[in-house]
Amino acid sequence: MEKIKLSGLCKLFLVLFLVNYTQGYGQENKNVLQIRGIVKSDSATIPGASVVLVANNKIATVTDNSGSFSLTIPAQSKAIELNISSLGFESKSVKLETGQTDITILLKPGNDAVLNDVVVTALGIKKDKKALAYAVTEVKGSEFTQARENNIANALSGKVAGVNAAGLSTGPGGSSRVTIRGNGSLAGDNQPLYVVNGMPIDNSVPGGAPTVNGITFNVDRGDGIAGINPDDIESISVLKGGTAAALYGSRASNGVILITTKKGRAQKGIGVEYNSTITMENVAVIPDYQ
Repeated sequence: MEKIKLSGLCKLFLVLFLVNYTQGYGQENKNVLQIRGIVKSDSATIPGASVVLVANNKIATVTDNSGSFSLTIPAQSKAIELNISSLGFESKSVKLETGQTDITILLKPGNDAVLNDVVVTALGIKKDKKALAYAVTEVKGSEFTQARENNIANALSGKVAGVNAAGLSTGPGGSSRVTIRGNGSLAGDNQPLYVVNGMPIDNSVPGGAPTVNGITFNVDRGDGIAGINPDDIESISVLKGGTAAALYGSRASNGVILITTKKGRAQKGIGVEYNSTITMENVAVIPDYQ
């Protein structure tokens, strides 16, 4: 094999090229930093999490299937801060120490606020709120446990636009009258259909009007909705109008109130929840006349 001979001038050019390339590569590495890390929760890594440089949100990446990420950022004298977020977890900002290039980030599970735009519609189907052609209002279950009512229907008053709920004067255990967007007809009670976990319930007042010695006494023993514990409610969705309630037929002509109860969830350890409510009233056995 014939050897290639280089002249003295070619050797000089080759040496200058290698020196310039080495200096340029070293200078380029000094101007950037390679940040590597892993994003995880208490139990597992989090794929698809977003990692963004706070100083320049155009520099960003996402974690791979193992929760790892690699981010190349310009070298800077000030502290490097990253913002990490993922659906279902609370967002977190992390500042790196000087010279730190490896990091492990722990995200906490977030609340249901990230799914506020997803509502439960007819037959228990969950849909994006923006994709619905009718009015749906959802109220979280925590709204009904702050100022408690014996009848959960009475607590709808003031929480949903167009819903009028009034408790009758038959005492704390009495039934409730709820109307959506006013009365829809001259006949009937004009009350909505109550659906619990996809199953319509009977909201009529049990029992009849007993007669004693020829005198009829109307007794209000409460309606069907009064038997639901507010602590068991995850959310309540109100479907307004005939279009929203079409899947439930003529019974839903006055609207539908969908109730979704809480379900068991896997967690670490034992979860205990304790609630207590006291209601005190003065019984007018002997009225105080003016």
